[in-house]
Amino acid sequence: MRPRTRRWWLATGLAALAVLALASLAVGSRPIPPRTVLAALWSYDPGNDLHLVVRSLRVPRLATAVLAGAALGLAGAIMQAITRNPLAEPGLLGINAGAAVAVVIGVSLFGLTRPAHYVWFAALGAGLAGTAVFLLGRAHETGTNPVRLVLAGAGLSAVLLAATGIVALNAPPTAFDDFRHWMAGSVEGTGPEALAVLAIAVAAGFVAALSVVGGLNALALGQELGQALGAAPGRVWLLSCLAVMLLAGAATAAAGPIGFIGLVAPHLARLVCGPDHRWTLPGSALFAALLLLGADVVGRVVAAPAEVAAGIVAALLGGPFFIAVVRRFRVSQP
Repeated sequence: MRPRTRRWWLATGLAALAVLALASLAVGSRPIPPRTVLAALWSYDPGNDLHLVVRSLRVPRLATAVLAGAALGLAGAIMQAITRNPLAEPGLLGINAGAAVAVVIGVSLFGLTRPAHYVWFAALGAGLAGTAVFLLGRAHETGTNPVRLVLAGAGLSAVLLAATGIVALNAPPTAFDDFRHWMAGSVEGTGPEALAVLAIAVAAGFVAALSVVGGLNALALGQELGQALGAAPGRVWLLSCLAVMLLAGAATAAAGPIGFIGLVAPHLARLVCGPDHRWTLPGSALFAALLLLGADVVGRVVAAPAEVAAGIVAALLGGPFFIAVVRRFRVSQP
């Protein structure tokens, strides 16, 4: 695919993200005209209650959806690259479940209430879960096996979610209410501190991913050929796993365990950007931000004036896509 075509697609995606961002600021239980939204952004009036709604509630919600979506998309693209598995994503391989059980333990047992504090629990849980899935999914002397990885991820996710439910049900009522809201995958109610932590984690994960993009391209040709081209598999794996821990852990801590975003976005990015990870990684981040922000906007429209959590809408939209990918993947197997 020509670079001009790639740039055109990415520019179109950015324009669509800008339109969705405006819709996100205008749509809700209290609709706000676009003109008022723009006025709240460029000529803020503290005495105007609509301006307060935009600046205090909807702008942080918009930023959370964009950053968490970009983190999940980037994590999914990295996981699909290093495992060479088109079904890999943080939710399917137990990463989200590991982060979730770590967060609920931190909230229930250690009294942590701020995402800036329990984000480190989420990153640790994501890393341990990912390591466990990789070890369980090993095909002995043949290395990693895509089917084994998915089955190991599904099994570990079930165990971790059961453990999460046990801890949550025995937690104090206030902690259980907060956890129930978080578990649905909502981007609402994120404060400036949580946003700052999420932004730093996304930036660090993006830098780590870009530092191994050449290695990902080389190893996509196979480990032996990749090493012949100068790639260091150990370094690529280490930095890739660090990036996934940071990205998936921070996104899960801020917005809850949202599935399918990290699966769908890399496929869309490869469709329009090609297999080169120099384009696929930023494309995955962009398309994932679009998907999660779109899911949040749809969730505010379909049940107005009530809301459906973005994580639920993402699962409803991503489920059919996952089935289609599974069917295509199975057909391609010998």
